[in-house]
Amino acid sequence: MKKRTRSTTLALTPIAFGALLLAANAASAQTADGTQPKVATVVISASADASAQGLPSAYAGGQVARGGRIGLLGNVDIMDTPFNATNYTAALIQDQQARSVADVVQNDPSVRVARGFGNYQELYVIRGFAVNSDDMAWNGLYGLLPRQFVASELLERVEVFRGANSFINGAAPGGGGIGGLVNLVPKRAPNTDLNRVTLGVESGGQGYAAIDVARRFDDNRAGIRINAVRRDGDTAVDRESRELNVFSVGLDYRGDSYRLSADVGFQEHKLDNPRPSVTPGAGLAIPRAPEADSNFAQPWTRSNERDTFGSLRGEVDLAPGVVGWAAFGARNGSEFNALASPTTTDNAGGATMYRFDNYRYDQIRTGEIGVRGTLHTGSVRHTISATASAFELKSRNAYGTSDFAGWNTNLYRPVDVAAPAPTFFTGGSMDAPLITNKAILGSYAIADTMAFLDERVLLTVGARHQRIKNTGYDYNTGAQSSGYDRSAVTPVAGIVYKPMKNLSVYANYIEALQQGPALPGFGIDPEQLRRNPVFDPYVSRQKEIGVKYDSGKLGMSAALFSTDQPLAGIRKATPDALTGEFGIFGEQRNQGLELSVFGMPMKGLRVLGGLTLLDARQCRTVNGDNQGKDAIGVPDTQLNLGGEWDVAQVPGLSLNARAVTTSKQYADEANRQQLPSWTRLDIGANYLTRFMDRDVTLRARIDNVTDRSYWASAGGYPGYGYLVLGAPRTVSVSATVDF
Repeated sequence: MKKRTRSTTLALTPIAFGALLLAANAASAQTADGTQPKVATVVISASADASAQGLPSAYAGGQVARGGRIGLLGNVDIMDTPFNATNYTAALIQDQQARSVADVVQNDPSVRVARGFGNYQELYVIRGFAVNSDDMAWNGLYGLLPRQFVASELLERVEVFRGANSFINGAAPGGGGIGGLVNLVPKRAPNTDLNRVTLGVESGGQGYAAIDVARRFDDNRAGIRINAVRRDGDTAVDRESRELNVFSVGLDYRGDSYRLSADVGFQEHKLDNPRPSVTPGAGLAIPRAPEADSNFAQPWTRSNERDTFGSLRGEVDLAPGVVGWAAFGARNGSEFNALASPTTTDNAGGATMYRFDNYRYDQIRTGEIGVRGTLHTGSVRHTISATASAFELKSRNAYGTSDFAGWNTNLYRPVDVAAPAPTFFTGGSMDAPLITNKAILGSYAIADTMAFLDERVLLTVGARHQRIKNTGYDYNTGAQSSGYDRSAVTPVAGIVYKPMKNLSVYANYIEALQQGPALPGFGIDPEQLRRNPVFDPYVSRQKEIGVKYDSGKLGMSAALFSTDQPLAGIRKATPDALTGEFGIFGEQRNQGLELSVFGMPMKGLRVLGGLTLLDARQCRTVNGDNQGKDAIGVPDTQLNLGGEWDVAQVPGLSLNARAVTTSKQYADEANRQQLPSWTRLDIGANYLTRFMDRDVTLRARIDNVTDRSYWASAGGYPGYGYLVLGAPRTVSVSATVDF
């Protein structure tokens, strides 16, 4: 197949041309006296969770916030919580031109981005454990956001909580909640009118347009914020194209003794000819990474996702120091995928592929109620929080494959074939899929945070009673094939000690209760797949100690943690067998050290980054095989270093750079297939100016400056070590105008 040559010059689509023309005009504008232009700052006082306090303020430098949501405990300052979290702001999201949540968490040394099994779902590996995008929270509620991709334009904050967290928000419906939690905070109308238009273009000719409009009414009590986004065109990967349509409305109202907020959103995300993951064949070496912009996808493959979602939240003052809240959310989402992923057959890039199609329709309803209040017993101040939550998922699914023998191709010289019919092995009807899974989660929790010794000691204790009811149904008949109804109590204990005002020492014990893992679509015995069994929930346990420092301009933290998790995987009759039995057969222990730094240590310089050292071991395995070996897809070292500098000689100009380093990792349980370590460098520039009495922000960014070819991740689904090729050099330019 002839490879299309791709120029590094951006294709000038109409949107791109408009953006570049505006950039050229704006760049020539200077203030009359040559001083730095004053650019309006968007100040948000209304909180997405309808709390009276509003959003926690930004830390020095504006890239992260001073605090974030800790489930039923509400918004908590970073120095007052016995957990480790980083809360990324809208300023960071915009300045780095982040497209999705994955782009934002690239700044976090405890997080690496992988991919769902056999599809294009963004997946976040936190402390070495997979967190599916299904398990992200939207303003504290699970399951409301699109499963595979969440556009950054929806977001005011991206809050990354590190560690087990079933007590915090309840058990995650997608089986995560072990290594961490990602909570996304929606946008609210600022205190001043907002009229913002952004135009841009990326490598390959991907055009971009976004509108962000906000107003406040009734003496600023009521607010509305509207966002609309369109991305369309080819990407930096050869022959790959993307289309994204997003529309959202955020509403809020501040009454005398109550607050209300609501969000409604729509997202449609389409990928044509998306580059697939690669599975290294058993006993073979990891293949050399192909050129970063190459594409070994079949031209008929695609992935389409369409979601409508919404939520309503309210808070009322019940008495002095006592508030109650309630929230409800819903999502209807559909997905269609036509997939073909290569499995290598030799060490020269040879591979086989077969077709796998699936259709999925999800209907989710979720909600919570709660109360939080403060009281004193002698010299001890108690903050007591109680909540009850409910979640229901109904999922309709169908799938079809071509002949498993497939066809031959090569990673370095791909072979295109006509699309084979996905009728060799099927489950359900693609035109009318039946319900294959129903999950009902319910919980109630209570916690008490006690403040001693003039609030130098904060002790939090609590427990959540969680019930999980899960039922699996046969794809073809709709008859119930399996199910369970289980409950458990997950406790928490955490303590913060402040020997000095700017220093906190903390420790915690917390658990994660997970639903049993869902069956993967590939690699298991066909009869087990047809029966579609569900697995009982299980508990992971975490212990952690740490220290935090806050100078007011520079924040730092260090944490030591250890987490034990039951391990799911595939038990094969022989090592080279194509299929096997899926189940929970072992245990994995992840322990490590996290170091983080953020803030503005000196005028004009912002820093963000850190180091994570991990030791992830298979402590117990099937038949004792591979015991003591490293877990799949968990590197020993993750290093992120980011900085942003204001150029004093050019008022309004700032330059930024970020280095991301990931050490070697393994793609198989026996640790014979090793991915090389990799380092990626990203750079960018932002220029703030005034043009025709309007605020203008010009942004340019180059990700993977050296165009390095590397395998970015291995695995993400238990027992599988599929490889994801890192993105090529990608240039993004945009112009934002505030009217």
